[in-house]
Amino acid sequence: MTPTQLEHTASLLENMLTFKQPADAVLSAYFREHKKLGRQDRHEIAETAFAALRHYQKISAALRRPHAQARKAALAALVLGRSVNIGSLKDLINEEETEFLSQLKARKAEFSDGLNTAAELPEWLIRQLHNHYSETEILQFGRSINQPAPLDVRVNTLNGKRDKILAELQTEGLQAEATPYSPWGIRFKDKIALNKHPRFLDGTLEVQDEGSQLLALLLGAKRGEIVVDFCAGAGGKTLAVGAMMANKGRIYAFDIAEKRLANLKPRMTRAGLTNIHPERISSETDPRIARLNGKADRVLVDAPCSGLGTLRRNPDLKYRQSPETLASLQAQQVSILSEAAKLVAPKGRLVYATCSILPEENELQVRRFLDTHPEWHAVDCAELLSNAKINLDTGVYLRLDSAQHQTDGFFAAVFERN
Repeated sequence: MTPTQLEHTASLLENMLTFKQPADAVLSAYFREHKKLGRQDRHEIAETAFAALRHYQKISAALRRPHAQARKAALAALVLGRSVNIGSLKDLINEEETEFLSQLKARKAEFSDGLNTAAELPEWLIRQLHNHYSETEILQFGRSINQPAPLDVRVNTLNGKRDKILAELQTEGLQAEATPYSPWGIRFKDKIALNKHPRFLDGTLEVQDEGSQLLALLLGAKRGEIVVDFCAGAGGKTLAVGAMMANKGRIYAFDIAEKRLANLKPRMTRAGLTNIHPERISSETDPRIARLNGKADRVLVDAPCSGLGTLRRNPDLKYRQSPETLASLQAQQVSILSEAAKLVAPKGRLVYATCSILPEENELQVRRFLDTHPEWHAVDCAELLSNAKINLDTGVYLRLDSAQHQTDGFFAAVFERN
């Protein structure tokens, strides 16, 4: 790391470590303000900043108010998160900083004394997880989400077959392999500039975590059906469902955020999909939704959630969520699931999913829904996946975690009417 890169990293962390905004938004804004930074500069700055987020518990144990001592936080991130040798930093640091880093390394043994520092999880989340998991399981979870995520993509089956595209990528010298569960997925071991790759530009490849791809498979949409993606966001799952339907039928992509839906439109065009109809709604009770009551063959509810299954990609989320935000999200999930169920046709299917690992947002929500909606029953996810020739059995519900499945943390339940 050069002195200039260190200076920029410290400047970035002053804002990022307040956790007032999403880390990726802070990073994007910073790079827009500093357009002269080269590709290597951006890489070093971003990697070190995210290392600081991943190791924030250890850094804050050694530094009071890390955002106010952002240069030291950046140096700590280099040593703790990027395994940089203190000796190699001698031209960057003064005597006092050398002493600080030496003490930081010496403290490593002490960090295991507290579960929050060992697992790199804040106290509120440790307490929440203790309701359901042992300390060993919490530590395993913390360590699994503290590793950077690989890059998963989905092959658009309208444009090509996975095996052919994978062979093509490997011929180019890219470290790519087939994902173990999704029949459409390819995993890159290293980060690549995918947005400039010809197969991305022609709509053949779309960035999507393997776990997210499996949700589309559980929905099981067929050609000619009416499908509702109730919380479409930027539309990763919508695009996968559209390809499953071979561009035939009709998909309503609802979301409350105009900006997210605006991001979906160019992705639809690139993928060659014309059966998707994005529509902004004011809330889950928007009267315009009622026109679809009892008419949808499939409804996907990828519910707003804590996002704690995506901590490999968004390590700042654990500091921007709280018991209060969690309670608010749970109330929203109950309402959205109840409203979405009204749209499903008599023999239709409803899928509830989150990218959370908390039972409060997952199994407990399913139990609440079935208790209050006796006309529905849960369908075995393992059986549905087996019918799709996918060897993945996590029980009646789909439960994915980073440690075991190398995907983001996902949960899904499938319902059908009695």
